[in-house]
Amino acid sequence: MSLTADDVKKIAHLARLGIEEQDVVSYAKDLSGMLDLMTQMGDLNTDGVEPMAHPMDQVQRLRPDVVIEQDKREKFQAIAPQVEAGLYLVPKVIE
Repeated sequence: MSLTADDVKKIAHLARLGIEEQDVVSYAKDLSGMLDLMTQMGDLNTDGVEPMAHPMDQVQRLRPDVVIEQDKREKFQAIAPQVEAGLYLVPKVIE
């Protein structure tokens, strides 16, 4: 797919980007190249290829799910202006 200078200007306007006039042709060429690459990738046969979360087929290291902090809710609510049934009461801000 080939983008024209007018296409780039329209895209820049929609994205609220300021592009210098001398750079429009360069942007059109670069964006067209990216779109061509996406078209080529879309044409590839990916049957039998399983999706991967990482290109190196690595797994994410996870930390153990262990509680490391103490429950301080009662301590914090003791100094709160208004509390009811374990909840903080705040002034109504929306009618």
